[in-house]
Amino acid sequence: MKISLNHFDKAFENRVRLQVMSVLLANERYDFNSLKELLNVTDGNLASHLKALEKEAYIVVNKSFVGRKPNTQYTASEKGRDAFKKHLEALENLIKQQKQ
Repeated sequence: MKISLNHFDKAFENRVRLQVMSVLLANERYDFNSLKELLNVTDGNLASHLKALEKEAYIVVNKSFVGRKPNTQYTASEKGRDAFKKHLEALENLIKQQKQ
């Protein structure tokens, strides 16, 4: 049986990007430091994956200051939510096909 990979999104092939989108779909927003701690990744690693998701317009970045400290918040865009849900559906379909 040939498996169609048309609905898999390359943006979510990486573990960190998959985790970031999972967190952002489960929460309204998340800040950089909290994501870094939760996912146990370095600043540079997280920043590069967030940049990749931002480039696809899958996340929205909001930079502000809390007192004198910079604070960067991330939210999933509507486009990102839709793409991630389609990706998850494709994974579920793949699993179902393997069980047959």
